[in-house]
Amino acid sequence: MNALLGVIFHFLGGFSSGSFYLPYKKVKGWEWETFWLIGGVFSWIIVPPLAAFLTIPDFWEIIQNESSSILGLTFLFGALWGIGGFMYGLGVRYLGVALGSSIMLGLTMVIGSLVPSIFYEFSPQEGKDNIGLMFSSSWGQFVLLGLLVCIVGIIISGKAGVMKDKELQKESADPHGVQVKTEYKFGLGLTVAIISGILSACFNFGLEAGKPMAMVANEAWKAANPGQGEFLFQNNVTYIVVLWGGMASNLMGCLYLSFKNKSYTDYTKKNVPVAKNIFFCALAGTMWFLQFFFYGMGESKMGNGPSSWILHMAFIILIANLWGVVIKEWKGVSRKTISTIVVGMIVMFISILIVGYGNSLR
Repeated sequence: MNALLGVIFHFLGGFSSGSFYLPYKKVKGWEWETFWLIGGVFSWIIVPPLAAFLTIPDFWEIIQNESSSILGLTFLFGALWGIGGFMYGLGVRYLGVALGSSIMLGLTMVIGSLVPSIFYEFSPQEGKDNIGLMFSSSWGQFVLLGLLVCIVGIIISGKAGVMKDKELQKESADPHGVQVKTEYKFGLGLTVAIISGILSACFNFGLEAGKPMAMVANEAWKAANPGQGEFLFQNNVTYIVVLWGGMASNLMGCLYLSFKNKSYTDYTKKNVPVAKNIFFCALAGTMWFLQFFFYGMGESKMGNGPSSWILHMAFIILIANLWGVVIKEWKGVSRKTISTIVVGMIVMFISILIVGYGNSLR
């Protein structure tokens, strides 16, 4: 039952992440860095503390009582994750949307899911899954198989994207809906993509580093609610610190682009629906945070091992591709290309079933 609930919660998180950019498409007259920063105010600053307040009333006391080393490491991983997200744009610029996205998302999935378990192999901690246990247990083998199948799905989806780009012969949109003009520089693009993929996985490392805060919240809740299992919202306190780090790097990036492109004038433009723009940015920012809100709920049922990260990434990629079909981003391509992207999505869905089944064996 825990495995099923975990899959459902991770689906809700993946749906939020795969859908959050749709409200941004309703923003009029603002450059990307402008609406991304306004949305970020909600997703990094306003909503996370509100969610923590509603679920963990003493969350601020938990943060204040945590050691500076844990807070600093959690913040650092959040900042690195934010840099990885910004470098994503360069990766798709130099490799193309399909190839760049496949490499970066694949690396993020593999590194984010396996590195912590490899670390715990050499530095064992109670309650942490290590890579040796995964290879030696039936449930772990199924989870690793699911990871491999999902990577195959990403590769197939990437191939479909390359086919689409060639057939439509026009500028492509990245998974966030931003138009991208490709300047193929394979060596440089591969380097950027690898760095972005590694840094983007740092969000999961941030959750690991900040786990002591979540454990405090979890133990306090279990003491007040005996016999009711793990606290669904324990990670909400950790998210605050991780997202502070992400806020710092995204803020610097957005300000840099604002001055470079002189888009800071967006806020004073005439004939721009400011109120509507802020509303849609707030909606997008809230949806963006909800991916982590539900991720934490899924993790409370499945643990913060590879399973949670794999399901999180798989659902994001699957939902984003489904939206691409729904809003007709694939209109005008050949039947072969459509068949290829459908096969990619089916393979990723199969990977989700495999990972979910693996967790049910624990």
